[in-house]
Amino acid sequence: MFSARIELQLGTLDLAVDLDAADGETVAVLGPNGAGKTTVLRVVAGLLALDRGRLEVDGLVLDDPAAGVFVPTADRPIGLVFQDYLLFPRMSALDNVAFGLRARGVPKGDARAQATQWLQRLDLADQALARPRALSGGQSQRVALARALATSPRLLLLDEPLAALDAGSRVKVRSELRRYLATFGGARLLVTHDPVDAMVLADRVIVVEHGRVTQVGTVVDVARHPRSRYVAELVGVNLLHGTAAGTHQVRLRSGAELTVADPVPGQDLVVAVRPQSVAVHREQPHGSPRNVWPATVTDLEVDRDRVRVQLDGPVPLVAEVTPAALAELELSPGTPVWAAVKAVELAVYTR
Repeated sequence: MFSARIELQLGTLDLAVDLDAADGETVAVLGPNGAGKTTVLRVVAGLLALDRGRLEVDGLVLDDPAAGVFVPTADRPIGLVFQDYLLFPRMSALDNVAFGLRARGVPKGDARAQATQWLQRLDLADQALARPRALSGGQSQRVALARALATSPRLLLLDEPLAALDAGSRVKVRSELRRYLATFGGARLLVTHDPVDAMVLADRVIVVEHGRVTQVGTVVDVARHPRSRYVAELVGVNLLHGTAAGTHQVRLRSGAELTVADPVPGQDLVVAVRPQSVAVHREQPHGSPRNVWPATVTDLEVDRDRVRVQLDGPVPLVAEVTPAALAELELSPGTPVWAAVKAVELAVYTR
């Protein structure tokens, strides 16, 4: 079990976050660049000391400024997989894995025997004598993972573990990493900015923005109920803020009102709208949509078989249409249109 209260001032970054991870649980720390993710990892690893707070693993206090406790990195029950793996280039895969054990005083023969077992577990026995330059990206990652796990850590830290891979190998290696992580019984902390890594590898997500935790929950909960613009854009939904204006009405900050299918759950509300649910028309539509408003196309972004249409107006948001619809509607920046969303397509929750 890992738990931490991290308070640290580093340059312009004012970091104050709470973190925890249970044994057998993978927790992803997700956030934009500069949010404080890497600083969190460095604090947990012992590369930075807390200004205030407390950090412990399985009841062992690793950092507590008030109590005068600070355990050096080498003495922490932590394994770390770096973003670029940082394998020693002149050592074989076997010696790289044995390095951490040797650093902890394990005799050379025993360290190599344990390293061999770890290479076998991670399907790398045939690469034991290979040096890093002869390994693929996925193999290098597994060697780094074996090196981290060989010391029997209670907490495993993964710093952007797939960032160094090309897009072609990332899918396969991500799947392999998930399988290997399942064999580790301790807590796991994954630092990433990639939502796909978080969705595939993590049991729970902690979102950090500007040095603060803005949302915590399972991947499904965070995707369904984003609580900040960053998270909404990350999972591909529009996020609108407003207040209750009736049993089924939400008044947005712009003054526009939306009708929702379910009774509104409170006063301070968030409305999530999937871009695919926004219909775009050149003429005012009539019929079933409960929410219709005029808008202006401000930007277009082609993404494979979909086109994201940025709309400005009383309800500014992004719609998604097919390339065929784009051509049929003759959309371009500056085109006046009408947007429509059915009440049942609006998800409403309290902030």
